[in-house]
Amino acid sequence: MPTPSTAPDRYALVGHPVAHSRSPLIHQLFAMQTGEDLTYELIDSPPDQFETDVRGFAAGGGRGVNVTVPHKEAAFELCNTLGEEAQAAGAVNTISFSAAGLHGDNTDGVGFIRDLTLNQECAIVAKRVLILGAGGAARGIIGPILAENPSALIIANRTLKRAERLRQELNSPEKLTVCRFSELETADGFDLVINATSAGLKGEQPPFPRQLIRNQTFCYDLAYSLKPTPFVTWATACGASRAVQGWGMLVEQAAESFAIWRGKRPDTRPILEKLTDLTA
Repeated sequence: MPTPSTAPDRYALVGHPVAHSRSPLIHQLFAMQTGEDLTYELIDSPPDQFETDVRGFAAGGGRGVNVTVPHKEAAFELCNTLGEEAQAAGAVNTISFSAAGLHGDNTDGVGFIRDLTLNQECAIVAKRVLILGAGGAARGIIGPILAENPSALIIANRTLKRAERLRQELNSPEKLTVCRFSELETADGFDLVINATSAGLKGEQPPFPRQLIRNQTFCYDLAYSLKPTPFVTWATACGASRAVQGWGMLVEQAAESFAIWRGKRPDTRPILEKLTDLTA
């Protein structure tokens, strides 16, 4: 007698908002490429519902979730065990469910570095780097950036308190300094400027001084959209040598999450080509 078919494993992205996300498409393409049987859905979860939604998805048979803004630090607190990258970052973007509880990983850093250095061919070594924002999106990339040996790394945030807390949690590495957005008015230009704020999701124009950008500055927006984000538009108008969105990071970090869940790392090149066609 034929055996009954087994339902596909369920995964999801939890965030607020999530309607813009292309993660379901990416994981569907990964599953087709690797022969894995799974579904991937979106869960729009306000901050006061985050824990309930994650635990509810697990109780309903889910196998794991990705976590996006504004929940990455809350995910860190929620998990029973943590991977090395998540522990260092103080933020989680990948949760795996098991009988032992919730295990948190952070694939943002490796995804960002792979896209920047391999896909975009932008080296960090000996470069002067600025990160705009000190929230969960920034946390995952700071350690990996420092490991690439920049000449300096500055984190700017609207409030100094949050940026200073982040610096202290990272044990105040010598090359890392923090400041308020308002202090950037007197800053020199940078080689690499990374937008880790949520402004791109809300449509605001970046409130940053033009002198941050020089004609050799590479600008990277962790946010992504089917049209140029406000940060990319601003950086291009300021004369940046290149300004890109976070599509490559999205695909690369997703591939790392997929490998954690399924034990197989997909080839990201054809997926990036498909997404490039969508945004062309």
